[in-house]
Amino acid sequence: MKIEKNFEKQFLEVVELIKNARYQALKNVNRELINLYWQIGAYISEKAAKEDWGKGIVVKLSLHLQNTLPDLSGYSPQNLWRMKQFYETYCKYPKLSTLLRELGWSGHLHILSKTKSIEEKEFYLHLAIKEKYSVRELERQIDSGYYERFMLSKKKAPAALTQIHPDITNVFKDTYMLDFLNLPHAHSEKDLQKAIVQNLKDFILECGKDFSFIGEEYRIQVGKNDYYIDLLFFHRGLSCLVMFELKIDDFKPEYIGKLNFYLEALDRDVRKPNENPSVGVILCKSKDDEVVEYALSRNLSPALISEYKTKLIPKNILEKKLHDFYLLSDKA
Repeated sequence: MKIEKNFEKQFLEVVELIKNARYQALKNVNRELINLYWQIGAYISEKAAKEDWGKGIVVKLSLHLQNTLPDLSGYSPQNLWRMKQFYETYCKYPKLSTLLRELGWSGHLHILSKTKSIEEKEFYLHLAIKEKYSVRELERQIDSGYYERFMLSKKKAPAALTQIHPDITNVFKDTYMLDFLNLPHAHSEKDLQKAIVQNLKDFILECGKDFSFIGEEYRIQVGKNDYYIDLLFFHRGLSCLVMFELKIDDFKPEYIGKLNFYLEALDRDVRKPNENPSVGVILCKSKDDEVVEYALSRNLSPALISEYKTKLIPKNILEKKLHDFYLLSDKA
């Protein structure tokens, strides 16, 4: 039976109520499950400390649970031991208690096994919950060294940019991982642009889910001439237009002039009265940080210089880069 359009609109509210109730029910189930795993982890941890429980006894506990409650799943010896690890990792950080119960168990397992410091763990907890990542999406962000790249970007943000957009350091990265584009080593700017548009979902995942795509080759007219911006987005959190200029070579200082011209055109002719000043990102294949610092030192426009990589950088290299950066910061 076909529903009339005027009724469809009225019924949307009921549909949303049902969807929201389902979502809340799933959240409540997850909270209770994580709370249960926490309690089991605490129990095993206490027994291990006071009565010398080892993995052998945990195997027996697992078998007992399977025999006593055969309809249950998720209580293998390995998973029970992970519950112990989960409890012992976070028991000294009560401020994370609420946060822990917002993420599913599979997500927790990835964070526990693939991160080192408590700061890194807390970062991914916040990120996964804020962005509503699937397990696959969270895994990719950890494997791509999102935390290290984020921290490096935060330290390098130009002062002119943070004055205009104080929250800018939480949005943009110093290095973008575009391994999902499957680009050959030798590629043109057109190839790069086309590949990003064809893999837009993954590109927005890499950038952040607050980005909304407006268009490619976005035309702006100044005087009698037409100019084209490679990629144009809108960022909901910053409430501003964000343009990406794509370069397949090393950053050159002269790129800044073109970027500033485009930003001025966007702010004069495209930006709406309620929106903040536009942000420009030059996304290049590589960059010299000293050249970038010189180029931006007198630049007043909200501009960023980032590089892209077509293959994932091993996490240990990113960790060393971040460590070296902290050492240099301490000496400065």
